[in-house]
Parts: sequence; C-alpha cells; structure tokens
Amino acid sequence: MSFPVAAEQKLPYVFLGRSGLKVSNLCLGTMTFGESAESVWRAPGQCDEALSIQILDRFAEWGGNFIDTADVYGQGKSEEFVGKWLEKQTRENFIIATKVGFNMGAKYNINNVGLSRRHITQSIDKSLERLRTSYVDLYQAHIFDDGTPLEETFRTFDDLVRCGKVRYIGASNFTGWQLQKLVDLNEKLGLNPIISLQQQYNLVSRESELEPFQVCKTSGIGVLPWSPLKGGLLSGKVKRGQKPEEGRMAWVAENESRANQAVPAWTRLDDKTFDLIEAGEAIAKKYGRSLAQVAIRWLLQKDVVSSVIIGARNLKQLDDNLGAGNGWSLTKEEMQLLDDLSEIQLPYPYDLVFHVNTDRRNVKVAE
Repeated sequence: MSFPVAAEQKLPYVFLGRSGLKVSNLCLGTMTFGESAESVWRAPGQCDEALSIQILDRFAEWGGNFIDTADVYGQGKSEEFVGKWLEKQTRENFIIATKVGFNMGAKYNINNVGLSRRHITQSIDKSLERLRTSYVDLYQAHIFDDGTPLEETFRTFDDLVRCGKVRYIGASNFTGWQLQKLVDLNEKLGLNPIISLQQQYNLVSRESELEPFQVCKTSGIGVLPWSPLKGGLLSGKVKRGQKPEEGRMAWVAENESRANQAVPAWTRLDDKTFDLIEAGEAIAKKYGRSLAQVAIRWLLQKDVVSSVIIGARNLKQLDDNLGAGNGWSLTKEEMQLLDDLSEIQLPYPYDLVFHVNTDRRNVKVAE
C-alpha cells in the first residue's frame, strides 16, 4: 500500500537549462518499460504494461511532470505504455521527452537507424503515434551519428519545432567536441538551440565533467543525468570484494564488458569505490535516508544539473528514489567529501588547465 505524499515531500519544479520550460527536478526514465526480442537493451526485470501504468500514476502523485522515453526502449513498447497512460491524463500537465537515433530494425530497412532527415521524420511520426499525442515536449538525438552531417540532422529538428511536432530539442551521449560543434552550428545557422544534454553521470562516472559539462555551463544547456545509481552499484547492494552474479546489475556488468568499455563500472570495485560507498552510507544513516537517495541528492545539488532521470522496477524503488527530491539537502562539507572520494584522476591537459584556472573563474564569461 502506497503512503500519501505530503505537500512538502512533492517534487519542486526547475527550469530546464536556459529555456523557459519548467520540469520536476526528478524525471521518470522508462527504459525499464516493455520488452522486445529485438530490443537493443534486453535487461532482466522489465515492467509489463500494468506495472508501468502503476509507476506512472505514482510518479504523478509525487508531483512529477517530466517523463523520458525513447523509440528504441522495448522497440517502441515503452512509448506505447506511456502513450496509453498519457491518453487518460491532461496532456498539458506533463513534459514528454523521447529520443531517436539507435537501430530500430535496420536489418529490414537500411535507413531505419541514425540521424538522417529520412529516419528522423519517419521516427517522430511513429513516436507520436505510439505516445498518442500531437507533439513531444523534448526531442533528443540519442547519440552522435558519424554518418550524417550535423546540419542535416539539426535543420530537420528545427523544422520539427517550426511545424509544431516538437517543442524543444536536446542531445544525449555526446562528447565535448561534438557538443561544441553543435552549439556553434546552431548559432551560425540561426536554428533553435538545444536546451539539454542527457548524459551518464553519477558518483563513479564523472568523466563528462571534463568536456561536455563545460560546454553546458557556457551555453546554458541543462544536464539530465541518466544511470544516477550506476546500474544499482550506488544502492549499496554490492559489498566490498563482491561482483554481481545475477539480476540487473550482473546484466550491466556483462554488457559493459561486451561493449569493450575502457573502464567498466565493475572494474572500479576497488577500495576507493567502497570508501565512497561507505561514506555515502554514513551520510544516509545520519539523515535516515538510503544510499540511493544520497547519490541522487549529490547530483541534484550540482549546478549544471536540471533534472535527474531515475528508473524503477517496482513502486518501492520508485518511492525511495523520489524521496531524494525535496525536503532535505547535503551540507557543503558532505558534498565536498563525496566530491573528494569520487574525484577522477585528471589526465593531461586537464590537470594543467583546471589547476591554472582555479582562481580564474569569471562567471560573466558563461553568460
């Protein structure tokens, strides 16, 4: 039985980047909704339609208005579930974000992938049909496409804004140079600027601070962190000296290895990682909170972050994650402790550039 959400617990609303759009400071990610044999992400523990609807209802009870999905999640199933729920709501009360770019069946249609004008214009119509709405609030390039000129992609996005199918545009999983090139291109051509960058960001994955987030700060782009708990690692379920052997965390470990990631999360299970986790657990105990809430709260208090994308496979997880959104804060000292324990070793030239500019921060430069 779910408890009633008190007014002081409900999620606050913040501006998304430099735009005038207000969203709840926690966003419901729906990658766990639906399952397909052809899906890129076939993780264990996916939510069926009934559970997905319950999660959406509960998120709305907390005051959440920001929901993120993608065409590739469950090969359209996630959008379908969100659409069935949205159809019964007051559409104007919710901010719906979706994404385009990953393979939607290129085995059968060679152009059914990427960020070409053809694929984007086809994909938005299919997403709108599945979402049962005439527009999406935020349409995002899911990943940079080396096969398509940026001008082709973002002129197409601009056209979608102009014709009313899309309200705002964003990007996801971009490197620093790719993001800066996009910002410069949009300014040069007078296109609608992107307002958000959806990026993996958490206490054990801070690499985007080096480049992409520097672009965000100087360009007014709001960061939407995904995987705030690093596949469950920052929930405290994994203990020192252990590696996950089953469930969703084991799936993440296996798939990171398959993707040949340079530093997969599970190779980081050293003393440094567990020193961080144990410090977070001590902070959590002080506030009567969970480690997951501390990890999410750390993100919420980062100035570059607009809204944190949380996922859930049941209502208990959802309620716990949402408890990070309001009514409490980490102190400056606690933030600094977590910053220090999770700090990444800076390679050249960042070690030199960041050190020299420590006392050369001019906030006017970023305006």
